[in-house]
Amino acid sequence: MGYWEQKTASMWPTAYLRTSFWLFLAVCFGCHPSETSHSLPYYNTPDFTPVFIGTADRVAEKIPHTIGDFSFRDQNGATISQSDIEGKIHVADFFFSSCGVICPTMTKHLKLVEKAFPNDKKLVLLSYSVTPWIDSVARLKKYSQANDIQSENWHLLTGRKSEIYQLARQSYFAEEELGYNKDSTEFLHTEHFLLVDKQKRIRGIYNGTLELEIQQLIADIKTLQQER
Repeated sequence: MGYWEQKTASMWPTAYLRTSFWLFLAVCFGCHPSETSHSLPYYNTPDFTPVFIGTADRVAEKIPHTIGDFSFRDQNGATISQSDIEGKIHVADFFFSSCGVICPTMTKHLKLVEKAFPNDKKLVLLSYSVTPWIDSVARLKKYSQANDIQSENWHLLTGRKSEIYQLARQSYFAEEELGYNKDSTEFLHTEHFLLVDKQKRIRGIYNGTLELEIQQLIADIKTLQQER
């Protein structure tokens, strides 16, 4: 059994439980209801400690971390960069086309998100390849066709390995604190989906292998869409 199979088989839906737990604490121990009701937390550090902020004018002060600049090519050969997510909500995940167990499940679950928001130009799905030296544009195109990925806003991305790995670990905190300080040559493995708001701040983390958490992700996207 491979690393991902072992990890997924033994884990609880930690991301969803973590958010729920901290929301419970915030309500019980003194946060004003306006800071928690109908609002998603912010994640500013790789340990994913949630931060609840009641007013928009405090966000820049309290949450300096945002997704860094990037430029990669998608399955159609188009260059996708940070300009393509400006002012939009996006979901990021990390996969590789030759993965036989976990990635197909994650792709199937991300298709649920695609289906929930058909042709929504304000929502972008970014699937970064963690084996970009194998996953060429042509290979990603074949993968998208095999998985019936039709949305123009779902980009399977390839590029320089060091740049993808740095973005994953330092911008998305893809492996939480366990992977934050890893060398860029160490293989990146995570089943997490990351939800990022219009200002490129992380607002949610989900186990992409669990459909229950994908339903929570869909609900949280709808919450962000209503956020001013």
